[in-house]
Amino acid sequence: MSRELLDQQAIKNAITILNLQSSGGWIYDDNKLCRKFMFKNFIQAMGFMMSAAIVSERMNHHPEWSNVYKTVEVALTTHSSGGVTQLDVDLAQQMEELAQPYFA
Repeated sequence: MSRELLDQQAIKNAITILNLQSSGGWIYDDNKLCRKFMFKNFIQAMGFMMSAAIVSERMNHHPEWSNVYKTVEVALTTHSSGGVTQLDVDLAQQMEELAQPYFA
């Protein structure tokens, strides 16, 4: 997984693909890929976060995130590279796959 910075066009393309694969919501803000996930309840939000934590640890790439009740806000950036890399896009895709069963 590459830690090279993506250019603006690559980031725009990645967001388009992420939003087509999901219910949408991915944006680029403050040099980060950001999304707010809204679940049905707190248990679903925590289940998602636990699953995403396992994937993140395996990737050795950890999100900036927060949880309030049924809402999980995620911001992905590669701090060591100073912005968005393919690693962030890959983690975003994994998070989308993990969230989909909750929205089915």
